[in-house]
Amino acid sequence: MTMTSDQSYVRTEMLSEKAPPVTNIGIIGWMRTNLFSSPLNIFLSLLAIYAIYSVLAGLLPWIFGGIWNSSSLNECRAKLLEIHGESTNRACWGVIRERFWQLMYGFYPEHLYWRPNLALIMLFAAIAPVLFNGLPKKMLLISVAFPFVAPWLLWGGTIWVPVLAFMGFVIGFLVHKFVAKAMSSLLGIILGVLAAIVWWLFIMGPLGNTLASILPLGIEAVESRKFGGFMLAILLGITGIGLSFPLGVVLALGRLSDLMIVKALCVGFIEFIRGVPLITLLFVASVLLNYFLPKGTEFDIILRVMIMITIFAAAYMAEVIRGGLAALPKGQYEAADALGLDYWQAQRLIIMPQALKISIPGIVSTFIGLFKDTTLVSIIALLDPLGWAKLIQANAEWNGIIWELYGFIAFVFFIFCFSMSRYSMYLERKLQTGH
Repeated sequence: MTMTSDQSYVRTEMLSEKAPPVTNIGIIGWMRTNLFSSPLNIFLSLLAIYAIYSVLAGLLPWIFGGIWNSSSLNECRAKLLEIHGESTNRACWGVIRERFWQLMYGFYPEHLYWRPNLALIMLFAAIAPVLFNGLPKKMLLISVAFPFVAPWLLWGGTIWVPVLAFMGFVIGFLVHKFVAKAMSSLLGIILGVLAAIVWWLFIMGPLGNTLASILPLGIEAVESRKFGGFMLAILLGITGIGLSFPLGVVLALGRLSDLMIVKALCVGFIEFIRGVPLITLLFVASVLLNYFLPKGTEFDIILRVMIMITIFAAAYMAEVIRGGLAALPKGQYEAADALGLDYWQAQRLIIMPQALKISIPGIVSTFIGLFKDTTLVSIIALLDPLGWAKLIQANAEWNGIIWELYGFIAFVFFIFCFSMSRYSMYLERKLQTGH
């Protein structure tokens, strides 16, 4: 007897996908995997959550429950006592409201605030095409003009100073190209640098005075002692970062040079600067440097501090970049030789791009440390944000206020430093080629 059946053991249609369990996806799945995956993790997570809650429970009311409209510490505490019944567990943000512009600009003339603001806007426009791709190449003109226009906006004076300063680079470049074409590239670099230095030291000053007397074009001058607040900190930080990086590259290459004299000079410079605290160099710039200059010489205090900060950061930058150069496989140098490249072509096209990529974390860490170290200038009587905080605390109206001032200063520094850190992470991801 034959039995027939229409049942089949092979499914002929595709089943639709089912959603994963709720406990394995989303925030619940993430918490289960990362916070509560084992008894030990559960205990540590709960302990951390309790610690965070304890801190925020006291910090958030202090921040958001503070008083902004007060003109003195006593007035603020009286208002807090009237509103909350207590005056010590709330912030007196009135000091930030009252002294905000001084914390930003120091003694800089109020009617000239537009000049540092314009310089800051130019800064962002100048570094944008350097840091990010996809922007118009014409923006690089702002990057070239910024080092000459920004100091003129901040200090003022005749317009011939930035014009003639730029001409020094033009003259150095022309001398380099002429000598490099006729003789050698290295000699062209040396003579080009010497020509620019001679122009700046001996020709630029008299020629600038002559042009200013014939055609007096300029804006109101501002003394360096009126600079202060975050404007001064940003000025010193940006100058130190911008100048220490190329100087650090040169020192790193000099330290690895086969020329004994060049190597000895670079090693001696790097080791000496790294063995001396920055505050010592600042005191040299503020006090001792005048003893070594000719009598009657006027050397701007901020310019002296810029030089010391730059050479201090350059010594550390050189060691960071040297570490990147040392990390490159020997085959990269051999490949450059096999392609027939000379020393400078190999460094520009093969060696240095890879070394800088390896050194990105160390370079950015040096930049962040340099920016925070600008607060040391308050010790030599330059009124950066910390210097202004001390002045405000010495005032009878705000005598005794601490956390609000230093908390605000720390918050602003955190914004700048965190932004640099995030950009370094973006740059590392962008340049990542290995898998």
